[in-house]
Amino acid sequence: MNTSVSGKAYHNNLVGPVMRAGDLAQAVVEAARLDNPGKEIFVDDKRAYIRIHTEQEMILRQATIEEELGRPFQMNDLEVDLSSFAGQIESGDDSIRFYFVKTL
Repeated sequence: MNTSVSGKAYHNNLVGPVMRAGDLAQAVVEAARLDNPGKEIFVDDKRAYIRIHTEQEMILRQATIEEELGRPFQMNDLEVDLSSFAGQIESGDDSIRFYFVKTL
């Protein structure tokens, strides 16, 4: 069975959220860029939802999302607009981490 996407197995190492389109999704895109320096952040805008991903690990911090939104934000509010995600997820009080332990 071929598990690669478009013939590129490295796509299987991409992690991150799939968000309902809107202000929060745009703030998460910017937070992903700021909270993960040196990493290429891929954004796939499908109009109704936005897939935000990078290789291996992505961290999103509450303070960065708040700064991008321009208002207070609770990390558990992310779940409302989080329709899916790639990888494993680890959530804390002030951050969320998407990651893979195994790589292809």
